[in-house]
Amino acid sequence: MMTQTPHATDPTWQLVLILWGTKYGVDEVNKLITTITDQAAQKPRVVLITDRDRPGLLPGVVTRDFPPFYLNPALQTGGCQAKLAMFAQGVLPTDLPAIYIDIDTLVLGDLSEFLDLMTTPQTLALFQSAIVPFGPMGRLLWRVSRKKRYARGNSSLVVFHPGHCHYIAALFEQLFTQTGGMGLRPMIADERFMSWAAQPHARALPLSWAVKFPTEFMWRWRWLTYARAMLPHLRRRWAGLKVITFPGLDFKGPDLAALPNGAEMVDRKGRRLIWTDRALGPVKQMIIDYYASLNTKGDSQ
Repeated sequence: MMTQTPHATDPTWQLVLILWGTKYGVDEVNKLITTITDQAAQKPRVVLITDRDRPGLLPGVVTRDFPPFYLNPALQTGGCQAKLAMFAQGVLPTDLPAIYIDIDTLVLGDLSEFLDLMTTPQTLALFQSAIVPFGPMGRLLWRVSRKKRYARGNSSLVVFHPGHCHYIAALFEQLFTQTGGMGLRPMIADERFMSWAAQPHARALPLSWAVKFPTEFMWRWRWLTYARAMLPHLRRRWAGLKVITFPGLDFKGPDLAALPNGAEMVDRKGRRLIWTDRALGPVKQMIIDYYASLNTKGDSQ
């Protein structure tokens, strides 16, 4: 029997995007795909999970329909449980590891490097969101509390292998049916559920690579914002970031780039954004340059 040798240009990973409703247009999706593929040493297969036809997508983008279960309006609200569709059997190809990313995300480096976080095929890497850390301590707490306490993450960026994560969606669907809805506390949000279900295999994304903008740069107290921005090691770390996400905010990245210098905004948690170099270090100009570049991509497409 002859075996087929992979071609040098065959993809080695998958970029996964999810889109329902009309919040984001195809133009924004195309710009993000172009930005990621232009910077990636290993070009991905791009898979978009969508609830409708999306005319105008870049050539080569693979589209997959949401399974009917995840089109339930109750799963497409603030808890974003519909995102768990990426773990459902038959949605994503199972031959390659995958990186899911929210559409409103700044990608400033080679996203394929995040694949190095997969120490085993079962690894699920995502942002750390709670005090309890992913790893031995989180797993121990998860076990001794009979799964009532656990390390939690944020799903703006998730590294996983589709062939080893079907159990996440299967368990959610089973519990949803058994309880008649979100009857179990971890089911209130997609990121909580995937953290809970995959706790033995979950790990945190390194802050030297990726940060959540509100967690890293928005504080209730001006003095703390300014004090942090003065720390040389933080400024060096910020300058080397590959990804910045905006979870839980009412404004998008382009809204930031358009702010006048010195503007301030407060989110619903009372965290304050101060749009100055003094508060944000190199990140303010990085954001401005990023969206200026995206506008150029849009003009050239």
